Amino acid sequence: MPVRLSPRKTRDALALSSRISAELLLVFLMIAVVVWFLGQMWPVVWPVVIALFLTSLTWPLARDLRKRGFAPGMAAFAVTTLFLLVILGILALIAIPMASQSGELADGVVEGIRMVRTWAAGPPLNIGDDQITGAVDTAVARIQSSIGSVVATAASGVATVFHGVVTAVLAVFLMFFFLKDGPRFLPWLARQLPGRLARDVPVLAERSWNTMGAFMRSQALVGMFDAILVGIGLWILDVPLVLPLALLTFVSAFVPIVGAVFAGFVAVLIALVSNGPTIAMIMLVIIVAVQQIEGNVLQPMLQSRGLGLHEAVILLAVTLGGSLSGIVGSLLAVPVTAIVAVVWTYLREQLADASQELDPDGPRPESGSADSDTSTASHVNVGPSSPS
Repeated sequence: MPVRLSPRKTRDALALSSRISAELLLVFLMIAVVVWFLGQMWPVVWPVVIALFLTSLTWPLARDLRKRGFAPGMAAFAVTTLFLLVILGILALIAIPMASQSGELADGVVEGIRMVRTWAAGPPLNIGDDQITGAVDTAVARIQSSIGSVVATAASGVATVFHGVVTAVLAVFLMFFFLKDGPRFLPWLARQLPGRLARDVPVLAERSWNTMGAFMRSQALVGMFDAILVGIGLWILDVPLVLPLALLTFVSAFVPIVGAVFAGFVAVLIALVSNGPTIAMIMLVIIVAVQQIEGNVLQPMLQSRGLGLHEAVILLAVTLGGSLSGIVGSLLAVPVTAIVAVVWTYLREQLADASQELDPDGPRPESGSADSDTSTASHVNVGPSSPS
């Protein structure tokens, strides 16, 4: 016998679906407005984001100095100075050996090009010198015909480098102030917010800060893992510039995807011009193996443990961030996802029914007694009642 739908239940279901859809559209519209606003303010937001990353990485040292009796300003100054010295030392360890061996490397590059031409001239390619010369002439003609776009691209590159330097300098200054006055922020924020927001927002800010610190520590461990294994491979294969290349690998680990590709390319290139194509191929295999272990095993494992995210969620977040915003999206994908998870967990805590969590299968109280009200209130009240 055919089942007849209830008109009343159908109308109620449609009304509920419409209401939920409208509310979700409003939420998505609000998110779109926030993202658009951040995009308009990005020249200011990006240095703040970098400064927060650097502060979360260096805050444990500043906190230890404060415990040892250093004034906040002195501790922040000491940590910032030490950070700059470390960065300059890393750049010196990378640049000075490369500059001292620049002549040898240049000769190696010329020899590598000659070897490639000799290999291309033989079977199976059988590319003659006249074909290579014709290809070079064609490339030169194309460059000359598009000289305007080349100049524009070069000017754009110079502007990008200039903005990068300005962003880095601003981020370092902001890091100093965050290290100096950071502990004052949550109490100040609580005084500016009304009612319950004075409690909820500082709790969320503190949890998000801890999450960001866990992310930076995991990236540092991943970079150390890459640098040690790549450095051992370079040393075994007797490739020059072992220490600069290992340091470059460590630093590039903080820039997902592109950083690893760049560091690996430099290592393989130096192996090619210094030790020949066979050693370069072996070095390429080592780098690919290290990157596979790091990207598919170590990084998801460390970040899932420190951030409370599943490995699959991390991989999907990095993929989505990279497809939406390139390098910046890949860099921010994991911490943004972790902070969203922190907010969602906190909302669940605040909206949870205490009676159901205590006894999910038990009967619910029929009347709101004073004891049940007190129990619910004590369960919902997560975090300090007044920021310290």
